[in-house]
Amino acid sequence: MLTDEMRYKLMRLLEANPGMSQRDVARELGISLGKANYCLKALIRKGWVKVSNFKNSHNKVAYMYLLTPRGIESKATLTVKYLHIKIREYEALRVEIEEMRREAQRHGEI
Repeated sequence: MLTDEMRYKLMRLLEANPGMSQRDVARELGISLGKANYCLKALIRKGWVKVSNFKNSHNKVAYMYLLTPRGIESKATLTVKYLHIKIREYEALRVEIEEMRREAQRHGEI
């Protein structure tokens, strides 16, 4: 299943690098080539990404993955959702670190 986090990361990557190969996408996201292919196809089916052929410098046909207007809108929504998740994680981690500092101070380790 394609998570919102993976959708966000993939769309962000494609927006910045539309000419990336699936192999490059897989490497950047730390996923298998098969999963990269699956994720890209899922975004294409949703109408969030379109694919265009172009000739690359190595004289081969390559693909360009472009966010559609619906894709740009969906990415904006995912960005806000992902930001809220990361802020909650950050706040929880900040509280945990502060608790660890107080504990270490009580034991005279800091």
